[in-house]
Amino acid sequence: MTSSNLSQADVVQLCFENVTRSCLKTPYSSRSRVILYLVLGFGSLLAVFGNVLVMTSVLHFKQLHSPANFLIASLACTDFLVGVTVMPFSMVRSVESCWYFGATFCALHSCCDAAFCYSSLFHLCFISIDRYVAVTDPLVYPTKFTASVSGLCISISWVLLLVYSGAVFYTGVSDDGVEEFVSALNCVGGCQIVVNQDWVLIDFLLFFIPTLVMITLYSKIFLVAKQQAIKIEHTGRRAESESYKARVAKRERKAAKTLGITVMAFMISWLPYTIDTLIDAYMGFITPAYIYEICCWCAYYNSAINPLIYASFYPWFRKAIKVIFSGGLFQNSSSTMSLFSE
Repeated sequence: MTSSNLSQADVVQLCFENVTRSCLKTPYSSRSRVILYLVLGFGSLLAVFGNVLVMTSVLHFKQLHSPANFLIASLACTDFLVGVTVMPFSMVRSVESCWYFGATFCALHSCCDAAFCYSSLFHLCFISIDRYVAVTDPLVYPTKFTASVSGLCISISWVLLLVYSGAVFYTGVSDDGVEEFVSALNCVGGCQIVVNQDWVLIDFLLFFIPTLVMITLYSKIFLVAKQQAIKIEHTGRRAESESYKARVAKRERKAAKTLGITVMAFMISWLPYTIDTLIDAYMGFITPAYIYEICCWCAYYNSAINPLIYASFYPWFRKAIKVIFSGGLFQNSSSTMSLFSE
């Protein structure tokens, strides 16, 4: 009888001892905690330093100053902020199964989580539009997608989503109708945001509509790219202008392919979390905590994947990384050096 009581006491732990309404803590072995901290911490560091390299490359080297690359740098900034403001604190929450940073920061953390992640999605959507114009009409593209157009896309991706997330998490409209459930979850040491069915549906549409746009545009891009490749193969290089057009089209198709892989990685990373939150809201929030955490971290890790994709498919990014790590960034005229082989 005594040993049974002791075993139960070992299992039941509180986030804050001697605190009324403290959340229960899920105990992990020391080995499991170390492994989790290493895996999750590595993702956070990769998201921070990988995206710093992307931003530094685009902003420092003048050859990379283009409307399309400014969108990529802004996307890297959102992923960087996920790595700085979201992932480290979520890592502690996931491993310790407790929130030790207070209720005020919980709301801010949740707001940043939603804003930066949806901002990444809108960046990718605008990038897909940019690639569509570049591939379908590469010679007229520079006059259509200008720096001012890129700046407008970046502004919308930041301002709209920050305002939306702030309104959802700071006005309390997201938990209308589920107050009893929120009250039941309201324990000290927890940071679980409950969103009602209406706002979950809005969140799903915010994910689904841009994703549908991207899938449609990239399908058209690869269809046009295939037609261009067949046309170039049949006509050959009969004139210098045709040769230039072929080279421009080839470069834009390659860029579209790389960013298409980036979009695919985003959808694969975020689809489990999006589907889980949608189903959960209509099924009474039945998802086990560990399943929810896995879905969250699949989504978070997307912020660390993008720099790896750029490093794999962009020769200019690999060359820029070599220059940065070799200290060449501080040499005179380093900003004007050539990063392209062509």
